[in-house]
Amino acid sequence: MRLHGIKIPHKKNTAGIAPVELPIPSRVRIPMSMHIGRTSKVIVKKGDTVKVGQLIGQAEGFVSSDIHSSVSGTVEKIDEMITAGGDRVPCVSIVSDGRQEMYEGIKPPAVDDFDSFVKAVRQSGAVGLGGAGFPSFVKLGVDDLSRIDAVVINAAECEPYITSDTRTMIDKGGYVFKGIEAIKKYMGIRHFIIGIENNKREAISVMQELAGKTDGVGVRVLPSLYPQGSEKVLVYNTMKRIIPKGGLPLDIGVIVTNVTTLAFIAEYLEKGIPLVSKCLTVDGSAVKEPKNVIAPIGMSISDLIEAAGGLKNEPAKVMYGGPMMGITVPSMDEPVLKNTNAVIFMDSREAAPPKTTPCISCGACADHCPLRLDPRAIARAYKTDDGEELEKLCVDLCMECGCCAFVCPAHRPLVQTNKLGKLRLREYHDELKAQKEKEQKERETKAEKEKKTAQKGEVSHE
Repeated sequence: MRLHGIKIPHKKNTAGIAPVELPIPSRVRIPMSMHIGRTSKVIVKKGDTVKVGQLIGQAEGFVSSDIHSSVSGTVEKIDEMITAGGDRVPCVSIVSDGRQEMYEGIKPPAVDDFDSFVKAVRQSGAVGLGGAGFPSFVKLGVDDLSRIDAVVINAAECEPYITSDTRTMIDKGGYVFKGIEAIKKYMGIRHFIIGIENNKREAISVMQELAGKTDGVGVRVLPSLYPQGSEKVLVYNTMKRIIPKGGLPLDIGVIVTNVTTLAFIAEYLEKGIPLVSKCLTVDGSAVKEPKNVIAPIGMSISDLIEAAGGLKNEPAKVMYGGPMMGITVPSMDEPVLKNTNAVIFMDSREAAPPKTTPCISCGACADHCPLRLDPRAIARAYKTDDGEELEKLCVDLCMECGCCAFVCPAHRPLVQTNKLGKLRLREYHDELKAQKEKEQKERETKAEKEKKTAQKGEVSHE
């Protein structure tokens, strides 16, 4: 069967460049939400002295993540910030003392069974480092391990520019496989597949060499076809299993984890240093020297680019992540986050939106959608405010990968329309729910009236 997706420019300019560690900035701003789920609770106060790796934000609720200081210094203030996603969250600002003293409690965790393994992953602050940001301990804390027969390791890194996962495989391949051995030991899973695109030759070579020495690990070299790294696409292309609508990989016996996340977990088990820094790619048409860097979490983007060599011209757009699914940042004051795998700086020419023209019904958008959706029909249903039709068209399956917009010769804003269509579908469901509740209330009221009428009749008859 022909694989659906698109060929996009790789622009992997930094694949051969080992990451350089950046100087510590004068201050960091660490938001209490760098993960999917509930915002973490601030547990420090203004004036407190903190050290590297010290807990400053405690996970709240089941789906949340611990947050640690990335520098040693003094808490300058605790206020709020508006994230690039538009959420208002608490933020801890820390003035660095430049000494980078490690917190006294840093030590390798004691792990001897499944429960202590999951606890250690939680205490590490690990989240999906490929960009998703889902707390790792939740993903690994499976209630019934007998349901899981395989782990798919996402090493596709299919977006243009980004090479931070590539460098993990090349520079820290040993930790990737130590992570595999930890999952084998504490979770009892024996089957692992590393899914990696065929444009990463050096990384493939490293992974294949290590896999050859490890039982139960296969390296699946996949076509360089975007969005190969999407969870649904990757699971299908590596295992031929289909994640059901509204379902998770767990529903088909699979755990999916990012390759850098896995390597970090293994390194934490060995050293006990929580997630306080991030390897990320700095690239784009406005960048002087594209490179991979290691930056403390909370470092501002303006400090990041200055330390990384500066810009050759004024950026018209700055993004977390790649140009296909990345998020545009509103300000250069935005910080490096746990799940920041790249910061891309685009000049005005690269960032300029193309002129939109009328749809010619060529069908390219539907032909290239990896989930077989029809963006043309979705756009029509959204325009006519047809919630029922949007549901039939499965607009809620859209993962906003951008394939449809990329291939559209008319440059229609198809991703934006799909996002609006999903919002309209949620409103439609709310309307249906409200209507059902109204009808139920009317039935109950009618039944109550009939009951009272019957009671009156009985009294009158007596």
